[in-house]
Amino acid sequence: MKIDPQSPKDLSAQIAGAIRDAIVEGRLIVDERLPSEAEMADQFSVSRATVREALKRLAAQSLIRTQRGATGGAFVNRLSFEEAYGQQVTTSTLLLSMNAVSFDVACEARYAMERACAPLSAARRSADHLAAMRAEIHRQRQPDLSDEAFCASDVAFHRALVDGAGNPVLSYQLAGAVEAMQPLMNMITFTARSRERIVTLHTQIADGLEARDADCVDRHLVTLETYTRRLARNVMEARAARG
Repeated sequence: MKIDPQSPKDLSAQIAGAIRDAIVEGRLIVDERLPSEAEMADQFSVSRATVREALKRLAAQSLIRTQRGATGGAFVNRLSFEEAYGQQVTTSTLLLSMNAVSFDVACEARYAMERACAPLSAARRSADHLAAMRAEIHRQRQPDLSDEAFCASDVAFHRALVDGAGNPVLSYQLAGAVEAMQPLMNMITFTARSRERIVTLHTQIADGLEARDADCVDRHLVTLETYTRRLARNVMEARAARG
């Protein structure tokens, strides 16, 4: 593993990148102990503080774990899809909050990916996935449910639809779409939307999944997307008119 001391890139980032590449390429394997901070400081000709910062970067990405004690140190982590969900959501949230993509682009991507899950979810959804969606629909019908709780329930409903596809790669890829993009859409549109309309569409989607009718699910997802995008345009136009 090497770094370029002449590069303008932060040295700790270079070290983290070199270790990450070694893990990805299989030169460092799961559960393997990394050299000590002192050894890596000598290897890279940097301070231990720089090495420590590199290890923090890797730990934040769940690529390594640290253990204390005589047999402790930094070890290559066994990363799971579940652990990676958080990173996917955080990255998507940052991109959206920094206006790196427009609402329309985010909405188009989010529903295109969810619609891609519809045939698999219709074929593979379990009774538990259906029960989770029905429970959220019941929750959404409660008249005293706060806007925040309704939005959280909305995310949980779509999470269950995606997980019903039974494909962890799709669930991982859609983690950012559902759990980052959906809250953004809710935040922008919740003042203008009809809860009754949302609940009706959610019920139709769940009915389609129960009947294993992928076309029905797709059709109502398209309707939900159209409704969401129209609401967003109306809200933004109203804001522009006031400004």
